[in-house]
Amino acid sequence: MAALNQIFDPSRRDVKRLQKTADRILALEDAMAALSDSALRDKTALFRKRLKDGEPLDHLTAEAFAVVREAAYRAIGLKPFPVQLIGGLVLHEGNIAEMKTGEGKTLVAALPTYLNALEGKGVFVVTVNDYLARRDRELMGKIHEFLGLRVGLVVSGQTPEEKKAAYAADVVYGTNNEFGFDYLRDNMALSLDSQVQRSLHYAIIDEVDSVLIDEARTPLIIAGPGGPESKLYRLANRFVKLLGPEDYEKDEKLKAVQLTEKGIQRAEMFFSVDNLADIVNMELFHCINKALYAHKLMQRDRDYIVAGGEVVIVDAFTGRTMPGRRFSDGLHQAIEAKENVPVNAETQTIATVTFQNYFRMFDKLAGMTGTAKTEEDEFSSIYNLNVVTIPTNKPMIRTDHEDAVYATEAAKFEAVTRDVLKRHEKGQPVLIGTVSIEKSEALSGYLQREGIEHTVLNAKYHEQEAEIISKAGQAGAVTISTNMAGRGTDIGLGEAVQALGGLYVIGTERHESRRIDNQLRGRSGRQGDPGESRFYLSLEDPLLRIFGDERMKKLSEVIDLQEGEAITSKILTKGIENAQKKMESKNFDDRKNVLKYDNVMNRQREIIYKQRQQVLDGENIHDQILAMGQRIFASVLDIFMSDPIADHWDIQGLKEALGKSFFPETDFKFVDTLKSREALEQALGSLFSSHLEKLSAKIGRETRDALEREVLLKAVDMAWMDHIDNMDQLKQGIGLRSYGQNDPVKEYTKEGFAMFDEMVQEIQENTIRTLLRCQADS
Repeated sequence: MAALNQIFDPSRRDVKRLQKTADRILALEDAMAALSDSALRDKTALFRKRLKDGEPLDHLTAEAFAVVREAAYRAIGLKPFPVQLIGGLVLHEGNIAEMKTGEGKTLVAALPTYLNALEGKGVFVVTVNDYLARRDRELMGKIHEFLGLRVGLVVSGQTPEEKKAAYAADVVYGTNNEFGFDYLRDNMALSLDSQVQRSLHYAIIDEVDSVLIDEARTPLIIAGPGGPESKLYRLANRFVKLLGPEDYEKDEKLKAVQLTEKGIQRAEMFFSVDNLADIVNMELFHCINKALYAHKLMQRDRDYIVAGGEVVIVDAFTGRTMPGRRFSDGLHQAIEAKENVPVNAETQTIATVTFQNYFRMFDKLAGMTGTAKTEEDEFSSIYNLNVVTIPTNKPMIRTDHEDAVYATEAAKFEAVTRDVLKRHEKGQPVLIGTVSIEKSEALSGYLQREGIEHTVLNAKYHEQEAEIISKAGQAGAVTISTNMAGRGTDIGLGEAVQALGGLYVIGTERHESRRIDNQLRGRSGRQGDPGESRFYLSLEDPLLRIFGDERMKKLSEVIDLQEGEAITSKILTKGIENAQKKMESKNFDDRKNVLKYDNVMNRQREIIYKQRQQVLDGENIHDQILAMGQRIFASVLDIFMSDPIADHWDIQGLKEALGKSFFPETDFKFVDTLKSREALEQALGSLFSSHLEKLSAKIGRETRDALEREVLLKAVDMAWMDHIDNMDQLKQGIGLRSYGQNDPVKEYTKEGFAMFDEMVQEIQENTIRTLLRCQADS
């Protein structure tokens, strides 16, 4: 079967096809080497002229790649291998290059980055943290600057002026978070000068599976004050700490927890309420549920850490902290109460976007990672990206040992310690991967008891990450790490380490995603280096305990493991893989579900942001404002003059409504003299137009136009903020529609767009009302 898979693997066909272009690039090596530095640099201007004269970008590919190859050698002493050229071609075509760890993905990206930057529209090179963005800009930036391109860097903590200058460059290195947040901030700006990001042309995402898969369910959110601190969170926290096992029921597989009937009765007694489910107790019930979730399903040093008196989220896939991010819907406040740190006020979402929808806005998208094949279907269906597996430059000779499974976690950690001690005594470097901060520190305790000197890398010590990882391949080094070491970092082997067997990687638990396990294994055996890997598991591990299939559970029941004895079994190995596939499938479904709902918001967001940008771009909207007034006045007349019989019209009600909402200082005697609805509609329009003309005469037409733009933008932003909140509330309850045989997504779409229409009406009303309150004599 493996042989058949290789024969029919489309990657092999793609690699064979692209090899022809790679051969053309290699054939230009001598010609490029013969050029002086200035002549090589002049190629950039020549390429740009050819593009300006109408030559397609693809016609430049081989020559441009050859130029970068020579420039890389002169600027940083590296010359891309043939397989790296193929990887660069995959990226240029707008696909994903799957390349093993240590194959030089960062250098690969420089090739298509240069080629596409020639168009002058900007290229974003996306990394997962500030350290990697700075590192890549520093190293790869030398190549681009050698060839005359401008290179920028976008990281957290920069001023708007610094970011604007960075985005104006030909190539911009930065993080997925900052790129996304800058997009949102730009679409909240009140002037063009306040915007920093240029058009979304071409992006290359390093660790593309981390960004587009692992972080797809976590939206980027810009929030503002939403209300005062709720003391209910602290009260709910005190109550939940009193509960016994009979007061709640928990489902670890579904990550759900709720009060039992007995628990509800205890809550009603504790809070002195008659009926917890009553609508007046909705906020209390919400706080209790969040406190219950915080205590029973959220774990310190796994899901979050407490640093500097604040709760900081830990990314489940990378092990890195996520400063500035907060759990939504009151969960963050519940955890703050649980950890006895200040409970911050709840916030209201001002702007939000998922990475899925942000990166799908680019004209062309590409990505690189060591592990993408297991998520190939998702990349194809969601992002229209094909995954092409690039051959390694040198054969992979790492030995991947069979998993060793133990009865208990304690027995597993004892076995890991024995193995590490044996390797450490001969000087072989060892990298041990754990799934959480808690586990990394527990295992550290085992090694300390044996006197094994080691270093711990987790979210608590992330600032020393680069230094720790750089030494992990030295003789005698023992490094315990959460998933941080699996991403974007390079472990070079020290002298004599190859003779000792290379880097030995130990996994202490299977992650719910096979990709993360493969990332850990991939830290060893780079560029033909020797290496080894083994996973140590226990029947108490969450993945095996919660998601293992029936065969695996029966097997674990019949096997009588002696303390410290390991088992290997094909059924067990297959069961572990099936458990991971189940989780991957569930997570894919969750992400698809998130996208279905977010697509509704995304269509609405695109409409609002596009029209908002037109206003910012200086488009004269005076005629639109006048037309807006006509529509609003017509809708008011619809309310009071809907009856076909004129005698039935509510003229008095109309006068009061117009006076109260729009024209407070008008007596409306003219209304009685007008005999038709059309005449009245025209008169109101004239009254509005006259007001704006008086305003224009007083403050000047240019100032009036600027005022109209500012009023409209503020009305849009206020209404959009409320709309996001309303859509979120709609989504929270829409799942109940399935009980009535209705598709929740269709219901959400239908009701969401009805709410959107109401929001547009509100924007127009508020804009007209505010402009009418701007006095010409002010």
